[in-house]
Amino acid sequence: MDLDLRQIAYIPSTGVRRVHETPLIAASAASLAGYGCLVDDARSFPIEIVQWPAQGWRAIDKNSGDQGGVTEGLFEFCWRGETLYARNHAVGDSYLFGWSNWPEEATAERGTKPRERALIWRANYHPDGGQLFYPLKGQSFVVPLALPGDDVTPEKFVSFWCDGRSALYLHPNVWHGAVVPLDDEAEFLDRQGRVHARVSVNFVTEFGCYLGAPLRRPE
Repeated sequence: MDLDLRQIAYIPSTGVRRVHETPLIAASAASLAGYGCLVDDARSFPIEIVQWPAQGWRAIDKNSGDQGGVTEGLFEFCWRGETLYARNHAVGDSYLFGWSNWPEEATAERGTKPRERALIWRANYHPDGGQLFYPLKGQSFVVPLALPGDDVTPEKFVSFWCDGRSALYLHPNVWHGAVVPLDDEAEFLDRQGRVHARVSVNFVTEFGCYLGAPLRRPE
């Protein structure tokens, strides 16, 4: 993955030594209820677009405020040693999503030790549209999710393990941390609203911890 570290969208927050470990469950139609769903036909699945909210008592006119459409593109993920980077070509942003070791001790060398968990420093949701992730090479991945609500806390997150055979679709307003591949590198088809906002939570500054996502298949 070609990545210019000077173009990282958000400077990561670090400096704490506490982790909130999330429960790990397998993604299924039942377990994803309220969060989203698994999708077989990733390229034609309809992406929800939410109409812009009214500013006062006057309603938004019909057939307006939801016409931005959908964008799609390659979403690349790459572990460089113990640091997870990503590049979303659909929206033109690059990210540092997390680490498999304390960030102050994270090494760039590959294969130093098995990655047991990802330490994630932030999560976000999109109030104006859904988002779909499809692993192009069928690789498994983990993603922490929480149901809508701005009173979110680390305790409300659950990590979902996806086997890579299907796409994962998330409804608007669903909190999602980093999509974390278990392999060193992975490529996803990303489909989402062309005009999108992010509402974020910073676990380090707000709760004094990282969100821990186990990197294994659920027992």
